[in-house]
Amino acid sequence: MNKHFFIDTELSQNQIGLFYLGQVGFIIKHNEKYILIDGYLSDYVDKNCCSENVKWIRNYPAPISASELDFVDYVFCTHAHFDHADPWTLSEIARVNKKAKFIVSLAIKDVIRKYGIADENLIGLECDKKTVLDGDISVTAIPAAHEELHMDENRNYSEVGFIFELGETKLFHGGDGCPYEGLEQRLNGCNILILPVNGRDYFRTQVLDIIGCFDSTEAAILAKNCGADLLIPTHIDLYDVNRINPAEFVDKLYAVNPYQKFHMFAPGERYIYQK
Repeated sequence: MNKHFFIDTELSQNQIGLFYLGQVGFIIKHNEKYILIDGYLSDYVDKNCCSENVKWIRNYPAPISASELDFVDYVFCTHAHFDHADPWTLSEIARVNKKAKFIVSLAIKDVIRKYGIADENLIGLECDKKTVLDGDISVTAIPAAHEELHMDENRNYSEVGFIFELGETKLFHGGDGCPYEGLEQRLNGCNILILPVNGRDYFRTQVLDIIGCFDSTEAAILAKNCGADLLIPTHIDLYDVNRINPAEFVDKLYAVNPYQKFHMFAPGERYIYQK
């Protein structure tokens, strides 16, 4: 995969291109605009976050280099964990791409600034307030519970998800998160849900200090209750210490909501969606 894989993908006005980068990372293409979300394109975690109990080893290399992303218009990070806000990826994009706007929760704006992002290109969002990005593209940040809701001293949420309105299509990227009261109401009407389904358990949380996300049943129920057209499971393939078998997701989905459309991506895969 190189940048021409994205640029040469021709879409109609009502189509959206989804390109999977691994973990929970995507590039979204709509009307010749490119949105990067939670792009983790290095081995920063492997090099900097291993401990006696946890060894982080990528299962596959990033499908594209950050140095090729000079065409991206918007760079979103859902929270400050390094597999979502990767210092090496973000600083390299800032080096090669002077037009990109970096958009995050207000709570982590100062953290992202330290990765070499110029103030004029860094935007902090308040939750539940819609921001128009370009033409028929807008975004609303909403709180994410990872495993709980966390706020800074100014009551800005440290972890968020993003609801994108892309023409007629409404897409939610959940970053990392779990169910909480009020989430379903915020997501009603979303056509696409991108949710982390690696789950959580006592061993990971209490022994390995790995904060969890949706389990497969919770994700399936949320998609059903929201009336989502397409459910996309993520966070299940990159690191063996924090993943599930994809068959578990399919099994739980068929038990709870057997007629739910879903798509499970391979790294570097392109998927074209039309409402």
